[in-house]
Amino acid sequence: MELISTKICKTGDIGVNNNLFGGIMLAWLDEAGGILASTACCNNNVITLKMDEVLFKHPVKVKELIRIYGQVEKMGSTSVSLYLEARRADLANQSEEVVCSTKMVFVRINAQGRPEPISSC
Repeated sequence: MELISTKICKTGDIGVNNNLFGGIMLAWLDEAGGILASTACCNNNVITLKMDEVLFKHPVKVKELIRIYGQVEKMGSTSVSLYLEARRADLANQSEEVVCSTKMVFVRINAQGRPEPISSC
C-alpha cells in the first residue's frame, strides 16, 4: 500500500468523548480516496460512489499523527475500487497501528457529471 495522506488530530477535531470525531475521519478517508482515485484514473474528475463499513478499532487523541494508506483493488470501465487504512503513527517507536479501514468506490465523471470511461495514462 502507498502512503496517500498524513493528518494530525487537533483540538477542533475532537468529539464529546475526547476522541477524534468519526465524521472527521470519514472526511479524511474520502479525501485520501479521491486523491488515489484521481491518480489511478489520471484525471481529477472523480466522485465518491460508495464507502463500505468503517470499523473504528482504536480511538485517536489530540496531537496523534494519522497516516492514510491505500491501494487500487479493481479498475472498472468508469469506476475504481480502493482499499484504505488509517494508521496511528508512533514516531518515538517508529510503529503504526491500524485505527480503521474501509473499501471505497469512485467514478470518473465528465463535465455534465455523468460517468465517463477511464482512459489509460
